[in-house]
Amino acid sequence: MGGRFLRPAWLRRIVLFVAAPLVLLLLLLPAGLIHHVYFDRSGLPDIEPFIRFELATTGRVYDTRGKVLIELAREYRRVVSYDEVPVILRQAVLAAEDKNFFSHSGVEYRALPRVVQKTVVRSLATWWKGSSGGFRLLLPQGGSTLTQQLVRGYFLQNRASLEAGDVLFGEGLMPRFLSAGLGVTATNKLFRKLEEVRLALWLEEEMRRRYGSKEQAKREIFARSASFHYLGNGRYGFAAASEYYFGKPLSSYAPEDAGEAALLAGIIKSPGVYAPVAGDPRPRRRRNEILALMARNGYIPESLAERCQAEPVRVVARSPVKTHAPAAIENVFDELKQHGVDRFGIEDLIQGRISVRSTLDERVQTIVNEALENGLARYEKRHPGAKGSIQGSVVALRNANAAILAEAGGRHVFNDRDARYSDYNRVTGSLRQPGSAWKPLVYLAAFRQGMDLASTVPDEPIEVSMGADQDVKWISNYDNQFKGPIPIRQALAESRNAVAVWITREIGLDKVIRTAREMGIRSPLQPYITTALGASEVRLLELAGAYRAMASGVLAEPHVIDRVTDASGAVIYEAPQAVRPIGSAGLRLIQEGLRGVVRLPDGTAHSLDGRGFPVSVMGKTGTTSDFRDALFVGSTYGTQGITVAVRIGFDDNRTLGEKETGGRAALPIFREIMLRVYQDKLVGPAPHFPREIEEGIDRYLAAQALMQAGGDTRPLQASTTASSPLR
Repeated sequence: MGGRFLRPAWLRRIVLFVAAPLVLLLLLLPAGLIHHVYFDRSGLPDIEPFIRFELATTGRVYDTRGKVLIELAREYRRVVSYDEVPVILRQAVLAAEDKNFFSHSGVEYRALPRVVQKTVVRSLATWWKGSSGGFRLLLPQGGSTLTQQLVRGYFLQNRASLEAGDVLFGEGLMPRFLSAGLGVTATNKLFRKLEEVRLALWLEEEMRRRYGSKEQAKREIFARSASFHYLGNGRYGFAAASEYYFGKPLSSYAPEDAGEAALLAGIIKSPGVYAPVAGDPRPRRRRNEILALMARNGYIPESLAERCQAEPVRVVARSPVKTHAPAAIENVFDELKQHGVDRFGIEDLIQGRISVRSTLDERVQTIVNEALENGLARYEKRHPGAKGSIQGSVVALRNANAAILAEAGGRHVFNDRDARYSDYNRVTGSLRQPGSAWKPLVYLAAFRQGMDLASTVPDEPIEVSMGADQDVKWISNYDNQFKGPIPIRQALAESRNAVAVWITREIGLDKVIRTAREMGIRSPLQPYITTALGASEVRLLELAGAYRAMASGVLAEPHVIDRVTDASGAVIYEAPQAVRPIGSAGLRLIQEGLRGVVRLPDGTAHSLDGRGFPVSVMGKTGTTSDFRDALFVGSTYGTQGITVAVRIGFDDNRTLGEKETGGRAALPIFREIMLRVYQDKLVGPAPHFPREIEEGIDRYLAAQALMQAGGDTRPLQASTTASSPLR
């Protein structure tokens, strides 16, 4: 009867046909995996980039003294060597992540039982609770050595980020067979783990071969790991993280800093959870666990661990402002595009492949920023309704070579947020009328045509054609008065509008435009007589450059980049040092004339002549039509001096208000900058004007005093019409 219960022969053959391959597969699976992990060295990644370790780092723009003005990065990272990682931090990392790092071959086999136990417990617990997908293998986090972590992040980053999807990575029968029982995600993770182990073993073998010993190979791997980890808030590597969270470089760490070292080491496990935040208990718990491990491993005394565990988590306050020179940084970007061509560019800076040494002086920049804010605050006090909306810009140039010392393209806080380098730069981007600040170019052109400071010119009503089918415009002066025939020196000092128009007609507008072009004005200039009064729009940087040229006697292009270096420190670009002398014709005369704007009692900048302002300067005010803009541009003398240009106005071009002239709104900012820069000795001693210039003004003042003492005063002639202030 027993034969009735035997399966038919055909059924036994089917079972054997199906089961045999499965059994064979189960027998071959471990052998195949072992061969792949330990012996198969095909399809390996290129190790050369890893050896060079040319990761995106942090690009820096420095000031002229080497102080960092801004750091720019896709990833804020510092690449460090093994010796640059302090011992206390190495100990914290080993205690937290891989205490046997220096003895294993890339894989910690002693951790395998723990990983298997966690896998079984976690998988069974999930299945027992009634997982909708049935039994699934759930591989735990942790158990990876530092080498495995580095391999996963450097070589397998894309694979690790996609393994949770529903696409099976592996090809062939084995992955499909396993995925049927484990699921696609677990199978992907299992094969990624196996590849991680394979590459970790290969990497350590290759590094030993490259560096000659296991010890040195381990040091190199540790250093790369210390530079590679993401540690939250856009920071990569311990050096960048330490500066961000604690405001200190790695070089400053001592054994007493075990608490901060443990905090940094603790972030590796989960940056989103353990990045230090004041008041968050999780980073503190993680830190204290690591401190206990450090003490248990004999790295630090128990007493030090307990003392550090009792301390609160402290992080430095971080300013939202990345730089105090946002406008200048925007200017750096422009020059990188201009000079880099195919060699370097903005992306190279952001990726940390180049560094920029700028011409800026961070100390001067601070003074410029504060002086601008102070000047705008004074204006707001006179006009409370303008609070927060009034704008200004300032640029300071070194006379010798037109290097930009400081550049403020707008106020520090505008529209309720801090200034950024991507904001509108009113020094280089804003085209506005210069008003009477343009007139020195008219006078320089006149001096080149044979006039001099003693030449008599008519300060009297003069009409200007406004074009076909339009009425003529009668030009008046700011004070609505005319003085009749006066010396050019006096006309320049008092900013007489009618005289500037008369001179331009006499010598020809083309001569004025040609002179402006030579002095560095690049903006389009209107071919109308009103250009003599500053009606054509120019950039503040151009205007500053023109005054700098007149003060120094040399032509040079304003620039903010001094040099660019690559990652190795080699110079790949340097600003041209060549300067060209200006023709001597008219140069001394315009310098004496602009010095007279300050020294003559009726000069528009006479407030700068006195004991309260011991800096010898030349310069000119500017006020545009309907008081829309107020300017002052001035210089100390010669190639050892500096030039500062200030402009105040609203972005929507509305009026500043009655009597808000360049002398009232802009000149005090110039005054503060010059005083502080020279008092602090930031650009050397203030140069004096040549004796012949000062003596020429002295003789004129003495002659005027003699005439007044003799009762020779000429009555003012009343203006027949009112016009723009232009003073």
